[in-house]
Amino acid sequence: YYYLTEKPHDKSFLGGTCTDDWRDKFIPMLEAHIDPFNPVVEDWTTEAQEAEEQAKKESDFRLYVITPNMEGVFSICEATDDSNKTPETTIFVVLPEYKDNKFYKGQLKSLIATAKVIRDNGAQVFSSLESTATFLNNIS
Repeated sequence: YYYLTEKPHDKSFLGGTCTDDWRDKFIPMLEAHIDPFNPVVEDWTTEAQEAEEQAKKESDFRLYVITPNMEGVFSICEATDDSNKTPETTIFVVLPEYKDNKFYKGQLKSLIATAKVIRDNGAQVFSSLESTATFLNNIS
């Protein structure tokens, strides 16, 4: 007898820049065995923050995508912290250009240096949504 089994679901936390639609482009790139958690909500409440923290704890991967549309820098702090504590589950992505916006030369230089630190800690680092999706789709 042959039994077909589904791949286990890999829960992935989709952190990073919250001011644009990269998640809407990224989620359709993922295969069915990837279960993405999008933390972006219209109203950032205590409940939303608690749901995000719970999702981080339950996730197999914590993904941080940084685009030139970012307004805050805390995601970079989170990614660096995670790359120290759990490098095997941390993924850092810097998109040098997104939606006709580019990082300034100094910003990009700093982000590339940050990505090197994160990679040296043992985490995965990418520069496109496509390569990130390919990595996640092939991890299981």
